[in-house]
Amino acid sequence: MLLSAQSQAPGSQAALAELCRIYWYPIYSFVRRRGFSPEDAQDLTQGFFLHLLDHKALSRVSPVKGKFRSFLLASLQNYLSDEADRARCLKRGGKLEFVPLDMEFAEDRYRLVPLDFLTADKVFDARWAMTLMDQAMTRLRQEHASQGKISLFETLKPFIDPINSNAGLSYEEVADKVQVPVGSVKKLLFRFRKRYASILREAVARTVSGPAEIDEEIHALCEALIATEGRLDP
Repeated sequence: MLLSAQSQAPGSQAALAELCRIYWYPIYSFVRRRGFSPEDAQDLTQGFFLHLLDHKALSRVSPVKGKFRSFLLASLQNYLSDEADRARCLKRGGKLEFVPLDMEFAEDRYRLVPLDFLTADKVFDARWAMTLMDQAMTRLRQEHASQGKISLFETLKPFIDPINSNAGLSYEEVADKVQVPVGSVKKLLFRFRKRYASILREAVARTVSGPAEIDEEIHALCEALIATEGRLDP
């Protein structure tokens, strides 16, 4: 999807639009941490995405440089530093919505945790990582729901998502809840974690240029999460 989004081929705008709809919040958060008001940040976020859809803007970014995360952040920094582009953004983005933004959700989430000890770049990377993790968890839930196993998903979820869930059950409690022998719980958890990791790798793969960059990107995003010291909101 990344290569499609950065190309000039038919369908490239749709591919980029889909990626932008997924990753708008890290962009919005970065703009807010640069000192813009919620209203200006909303306008700038919308205007930035419209700017990316301009073929001239995309042509200035080399697709061989890889990570969609890095591409977006570098493009955004350039965009914000250019007063002419910023003025154009306010005119184009103020009344035109390209990416649906839930502003109440965004501001509540943004204000929830003070992260003054981190740079805007680090917060951007960490929120990007959490966006990918949320994508993977959502897909895993959908898979279990389609198989009629949503109860199993909710029971096992705390073992890989302790931030967004209550404390996990003991193996004995899990066994009793899902009606399997205690000895089978480890196997269930192994398959659950393996599938989550596989889905997460697929999500990361869609934001880099090729398989060789996946592990490097995962490592960078893990470092960004560690740097937040667990203070980043879900």
